Amino acid sequence: MGISVRLPEVNISEEELKLLLAIKLFEDGLVSLGKASEIAGYSEKAFAEILLHRGISPIKYQNLNLDKELSNA
Repeated sequence: MGISVRLPEVNISEEELKLLLAIKLFEDGLVSLGKASEIAGYSEKAFAEILLHRGISPIKYQNLNLDKELSNA
């Protein structure tokens, strides 16, 4: 599926726009790390490193049940 969006002229490359979109979608919890990395055009490892470099954790903890996880360890 492809999406076409018309934007006003900006001095940002298409690759940078894809990366910024992927980061925002990931931060907002709308896509997974894997999907965000796919949108950005990077491997999951490379995308996670980019997130870390920008001060964003690639790991989302909000749905983690620590008691359950510890009992399964």
